[in-house]
Amino acid sequence: MRSEKRRFVYYQEGELWVGWLEEFPDYRSQGTTLDELKDNLREIYQDLTSGQIPLVRHVGEIAVG
Repeated sequence: MRSEKRRFVYYQEGELWVGWLEEFPDYRSQGTTLDELKDNLREIYQDLTSGQIPLVRHVGEIAVG
């Protein structure tokens, strides 16, 4: 299985690490460590791309000029 990379945004808030995948900003997660947050985001990615979650909003990019 080929490993894919996805960008994510994160910050520390008190004792927790909070973050989301750039392409799915509506779906945030948290963890007590940065590694736990990454694991949680991997699970969210699997759920979002497998069709288990209906009506997933996506972020796209277009050229406008």
